Amino acid sequence: MNKKIDPRTQKTRKSLQDALSVLLAEKALRKITVQEVADIAHVNRVTFYKHNRDIYDLYEQMEKDVLAELGMLILDYQNKIKPDFCYALIDYIEKNPKIFKMIFSPHNTGEMRDKFCKMVEGLFRLMQTEKNNTQLNDVKIDYYTTYQSKAFVALLEKWVQEDFVQSRDFIIKTAAEFDTHTEELIANLYS
Repeated sequence: MNKKIDPRTQKTRKSLQDALSVLLAEKALRKITVQEVADIAHVNRVTFYKHNRDIYDLYEQMEKDVLAELGMLILDYQNKIKPDFCYALIDYIEKNPKIFKMIFSPHNTGEMRDKFCKMVEGLFRLMQTEKNNTQLNDVKIDYYTTYQSKAFVALLEKWVQEDFVQSRDFIIKTAAEFDTHTEELIANLYS
């Protein structure tokens, strides 16, 4: 039986996660205090401890929630074309800027960024193996999709770190141009 979470509890958890995201964009996790998170989330310390054991527990829950959402987004697009996924991911980033500023912050541990990159890489590999009728463990596809996914994530990282100064259309067009050249290289390998 699925236990439904009270909307107030969800709102409080979201506020605490947003507060931690803001702080992680500015400084290392080990330097963040419960009081700082509580102040930004507009809750007291008792409320913080009602939902979390400590800062690390909050971080782990936030990572789990974010990666689950990204995983669902990726699953939705695994049988579709890459441009659709890129549009959906950019929409998701624009709706969750605090989370992505935190993911791409130099103060962060890098774990969430690495896990996000691995998820994108897995999706790109799946798309390429289906498109080129190869196996998932094909060495060339492995290397090309590693390159392709890391370049795509680096493009997103630059966009987020520059406070979304470029338009989403510019980012999508730039990613598509890079992808076109990489796609041609991969297709030539298997033609």
